[in-house]
Amino acid sequence: MTTQPDDTTTTTTTTTTATTEYAAERPARLEWAKHAPDVYKAMVRLETAARQGLDHRLYELVKIRASQINHCAFCIDMHTKDALATGESVERIVQLGAWEESRHFYTEKELAALELTEAVTVLTDGFVPDEVYENAARHFEEAELAQLIAAITVINAWNRFGVTCRMTPGHYQPGQYK
Repeated sequence: MTTQPDDTTTTTTTTTTATTEYAAERPARLEWAKHAPDVYKAMVRLETAARQGLDHRLYELVKIRASQINHCAFCIDMHTKDALATGESVERIVQLGAWEESRHFYTEKELAALELTEAVTVLTDGFVPDEVYENAARHFEEAELAQLIAAITVINAWNRFGVTCRMTPGHYQPGQYK
């Protein structure tokens, strides 16, 4: 009878949990809504009016894209979370920063809205190009186009408050301000 050597070995694994130390959170410069409550309330009313008649997913994409352009971290955080909570895909949100190269993730109507969002947000030439406006007008009825322009304008105003006052991202919960 031949005896086989014991093939079993006991391995002890020690798991070390490394703690990642992130940069310190920068405090807001000013709680503008607290100090200008009537302006804040007017902005909320304007926001409510601007979203009327627009597809919610489209509305959130527009808000995220304008906020990316304006570097408003607070609004990017807020509208990304709201978009995810309403069923928007992570993939479409991630690709939004490069939508021109990722056109196949969006409908033609969404592409027209994103193009208009960029033109209205970045007025470096002092106007919205005719071809951009005409493309949007082909995809939106006049009343819906008016609402879209209002929505783009309102998010740009919110971005200016957020960036100027350095509103801190990361604490927003989906639907918190609705």
